[in-house]
Amino acid sequence: MNTKKEKALEAFVSGHNCAQSILKAFSKDLKLDEVQALNMASGFGAGMGRLQETCGAVTGAFMVIGLYNSLAFQLNENRNDITAKMIQDFESNFKAKHGSTACNELINCNLNTEEGQLTFQEKNLHEKVCQRCIGDAIELLEEVVN
Repeated sequence: MNTKKEKALEAFVSGHNCAQSILKAFSKDLKLDEVQALNMASGFGAGMGRLQETCGAVTGAFMVIGLYNSLAFQLNENRNDITAKMIQDFESNFKAKHGSTACNELINCNLNTEEGQLTFQEKNLHEKVCQRCIGDAIELLEEVVN
């Protein structure tokens, strides 16, 4: 049986974006159809629509936390506060590992230019940075939701 980390990395290598890969790995636990998960997260790759803002692995994790809490705390009136705290903890831990949650700072190239795309490919940032961010996001998520 594949771990969530393996499932997320397989999804990413097969062409899904960072956020999709995170959500897909947790879709079964969240009672979410995989196709819905992939569709919902389709615009969140490369820092949300290639804006290179918040990393897709991070936004995917935030979606997982929100969905997880919707199931786990549906009758708790403090659910939003619980969710905010979990997101803040996740973000703090991710930043401690990577120095930032911003895609442009993590990969240090502009994906909206030919030069940036070439740099991304030549430096193998897909594997060296993005896969590491996805793997770490999965590990941090498992800590936060357990």
